Amino acid sequence: MPATRRQLLQLTAAAAAASAAPLLGQKLAAAMEAPVLQTALFSEPLRIESLDLLKAGPHYLVRARAAGLTGYSEAHSSVMGLAFPILLKRVIPNFVNKDARQLEHLFREAYIAQSNYKWQGLPFWVSMAAVEIAILDLLGHAARQPLGALLGKVTQREIGVYRASGNRGNSPEAEIAYLQKIVAEDGAAAIKYRLGARMRFDDASTRRDLALIPLTRKTFGDAMTIYADANGSYDVPTAIRTGRMMEAHGHRFFEEPVPFDHYDETREVTQALKIPIALGEEEMSLRGFRRIIEQGIADIVQPDLMYFGGLIRSIKVARMAAAAGLECTPHMSGGGLGYLYVAHFASCVPNAGPHQEYKGMDRTLPVTSATSPLKSVNGKLIVPTGPGLGVTIDPDFLKKATIVTL
Repeated sequence: MPATRRQLLQLTAAAAAASAAPLLGQKLAAAMEAPVLQTALFSEPLRIESLDLLKAGPHYLVRARAAGLTGYSEAHSSVMGLAFPILLKRVIPNFVNKDARQLEHLFREAYIAQSNYKWQGLPFWVSMAAVEIAILDLLGHAARQPLGALLGKVTQREIGVYRASGNRGNSPEAEIAYLQKIVAEDGAAAIKYRLGARMRFDDASTRRDLALIPLTRKTFGDAMTIYADANGSYDVPTAIRTGRMMEAHGHRFFEEPVPFDHYDETREVTQALKIPIALGEEEMSLRGFRRIIEQGIADIVQPDLMYFGGLIRSIKVARMAAAAGLECTPHMSGGGLGYLYVAHFASCVPNAGPHQEYKGMDRTLPVTSATSPLKSVNGKLIVPTGPGLGVTIDPDFLKKATIVTL
């Protein structure tokens, strides 16, 4: 029986995809291995003299010192309150007295040391990220360059942001009122709200979702960019049904429609829908991201800059995504200086997408910048251009900090 035109087209497309797959694989492998840190900015060694974990109010900070310079990071305080023994015993010792310019090599060695790879997960990778960012801040002061310039070419100083709601279970009308409130705070041109009941759904949550999707577009009009996050709530049929309604009302992406580690089911949703599917907040493996990209599991990848172990690993994910023509829009958990890490990441990553996550400035951690107001204005966040993170933590706040020990 002769093949139909559709069958011939499908066979042709399959053959083209098969021939392109090895080339994409090579590109992804090269992106994973290519160095990120711009070591040419440093002519002299910079020996890390000390790394300390500080507790200041509700915040945990990592402080890196070398040659009279100091770098800081906010260490995802909600995680560090439980994970600090891993930071102190299994992570910090691998970096002290080492050359900060060798950060990428030290990072790999710390992963292997004492079989740390067996400990990997959120407590380990958040600890690694906190140390990495403090050392990057230190290196920025040494080179007198902003963080983005240490990691690539800074291409934008103004970052578009979206305001995100963390609400579930409220009525569609109450959620709209909340979204209107946070949009009014800074004139945001993009929003994200939550769907499902977090890793589950029921009749009540589904009724809310199917009412909220059209109401959001009706309320905010065509000019507003709208995203939605299901946090793995749905099964495949419900995700497809919900996604089609999102398509009908012009949403830009659909985040984690099914449980985050259900890769085959995620790909099934991705293939069924036109709306881009975003995934990666819970992913902690470079190889895992390579699989997501290479196998077409999702359209947008989202490494969490703390959960995934910092900016350098996340930029490797962004480079892999770029090789496949995809966006890499990072996720940012927690508060503290997370908005600042996202801004520096987006400043030097061309495929970071039009809007980045912004939860608002955490005023319990007092920081200032000579080159940025450190807040979203009309939906834009100006990236500091000072050295490192480009901010100064209030010295009086730091004076009250205590060193955390075991």
